[in-house]
Amino acid sequence: MAKVSIFFVGFMLLHCCVAMNEAKYMKYKDPKQALNVRIKDLMDRMTLEEKIGQMTQIERKVASAEIMKNYYIGSVLSGGGSVPKPQASAYDWIEMVNDFQKGSLSTRLGIPMIYGIDAVHGNNNVYNATIFPHNVGLGATRDPKLVRKIGAATALEVRATGIQYAFAPCIAVCRDPRWGRCYESYSEDHKIVQAMTEIIPGLQGEIPANSPKGVPFVAGKRKVIASAKHYVGDGGTTKGINENNTVISRHGLLSIHMPAYYNAIIKGVSTVMVSYSSWNGEKMHANHDLITNFLKNSLHFRGFVISDWQGIDRITTPPDANYTYSIYAGISAGIDMVMVPLNFTEFIDGLTYLVKNNAIPMSRINDAVKRILRVKFAMGLFENPLADHSLVHQLGSKKHRKLAREAVRKSLVLLKNGENPNQPLLPLPKRAPKILVAGSHADNLGYQCGGWTIEWQGVSGNNVTKGTTILSAIKNTVDKDTKVVYKENPDLDYVKSNNFSYAIVVVGEKPYAETDGDSLNLTISAPGPETIKNVCGQVKCVTVIISGRPVVLQPYVDKIEALVAAWLPGTEGNGVTDVLFGDYGFTGKLPRTWFKTVDQLPMNVGDNHYDPLFPFGFGLETKPHIAN
Repeated sequence: MAKVSIFFVGFMLLHCCVAMNEAKYMKYKDPKQALNVRIKDLMDRMTLEEKIGQMTQIERKVASAEIMKNYYIGSVLSGGGSVPKPQASAYDWIEMVNDFQKGSLSTRLGIPMIYGIDAVHGNNNVYNATIFPHNVGLGATRDPKLVRKIGAATALEVRATGIQYAFAPCIAVCRDPRWGRCYESYSEDHKIVQAMTEIIPGLQGEIPANSPKGVPFVAGKRKVIASAKHYVGDGGTTKGINENNTVISRHGLLSIHMPAYYNAIIKGVSTVMVSYSSWNGEKMHANHDLITNFLKNSLHFRGFVISDWQGIDRITTPPDANYTYSIYAGISAGIDMVMVPLNFTEFIDGLTYLVKNNAIPMSRINDAVKRILRVKFAMGLFENPLADHSLVHQLGSKKHRKLAREAVRKSLVLLKNGENPNQPLLPLPKRAPKILVAGSHADNLGYQCGGWTIEWQGVSGNNVTKGTTILSAIKNTVDKDTKVVYKENPDLDYVKSNNFSYAIVVVGEKPYAETDGDSLNLTISAPGPETIKNVCGQVKCVTVIISGRPVVLQPYVDKIEALVAAWLPGTEGNGVTDVLFGDYGFTGKLPRTWFKTVDQLPMNVGDNHYDPLFPFGFGLETKPHIAN
């Protein structure tokens, strides 16, 4: 009996040791295993609860290590302006992100979360980040290589804060400047937008030559997940109304709004974000044909599809009128990860109910989770889930600011230069007795950067972040003996009585984002028109327009001697003075048609009724003239 017992105990111990060794070795944790092997191994171990958790993205305001652990949350995000604390440092961001990550790693399977942020013109939520020109300005550069470098710099500044996921690029083709997101679009011409998808390998890294089409790719800890958005047709809504209906044939949708997605997928983009807008009356968040049949099946996109902020709520009118239906419609359409972002338990409970009652098949859940895990494995997140401090010096670095300055000067479009070509006003002389700088946008860093800067809607003032205003840049550029007088809105008598050599007027739009930026009149913000009238009628004047799109200029053009479209240049105001004073020549070309009156809209190059103030592609050039 004793012999049998000893044998039995020995057998059991051996069995336990084998089991423990097997438990220790999990294929999904082994980076030497093939991607699909790792995905299958992990999927086989996951419960429904863990799978639905992976499909859930929540806002940092409702997140905690405990929440991440208890609900198996797959992703966290910062909405516009959502930060750990005001003027948070890179170290503050890393501490917060790692705290959430440790919660995820403490779960049974230790699946790391990904943290996302709207880094749409640099890491723009973060204090001291380099703020690059918004996309409309980059479209004016016609320089995809430059845009790729900007993607790489942005990736480093995002990773500097411990964040792995940028909700960028926006590859909308804005067909109506009345749209409040038009500055997020590179151009009205899909060919320019397609060329600018070169930002994706900048953000994610160059996809390997042998990589199959559509497979997501992120080249390690210095790169980020990119997101092509907003799928599809968001730039074509009626009257440019945000989140509205795009009325266009399938041929028109595929030939104007879809082409940049082909390029994005070929370049290995990891995620695609769905648009709030509708196509011919059908909400994109519920469009199974375009999300599943076309994007996933026809285009072979293998990354994951993510909703926009509360995007599934908007499937119904009014929003959230029937949340269970919204979950059903969105997930059934092919959305893999849902940006909840606040009431996440309602989403988790609703989706669990729909699966358990066979309204949504398990195959749909498995497809979603496989795609999410594919991105996490492909980017090496399981091997390097926690951020360190090795990249904090990249935030707002001199190298990146130098790159942003280059982008600014290449983005400026010279629309007018003197009354005749033989007497150009630009480049301006650096040496002059006294010059006037005027306008609401000359000394306002917040206005210069526009929306999606520190706050969602953008802010006014010079304490928003670190950078150089155009006024400061002018003072840094002119001769030391030149007197620079700044008056925001001088009256007529003041201008007449001061004997200025010339004036620089900087006016434009105040910051905005999304729906708040929708405009039917597209006017320069007051008192801009009055400033132009008071200054430009009395003294030689160059007017610099700071705006996210073409604005009404026709009434003022005759008064203005030189006219520059500077778009939303960001933090590096020296890029503006680089070309105004001739250290570099003007090279930018209009990425959009500049209308005469808003009654002409929508009006795009190639239209039968095309009669612009300045046509698409227009832009005067100057030669560098350094010795002023």
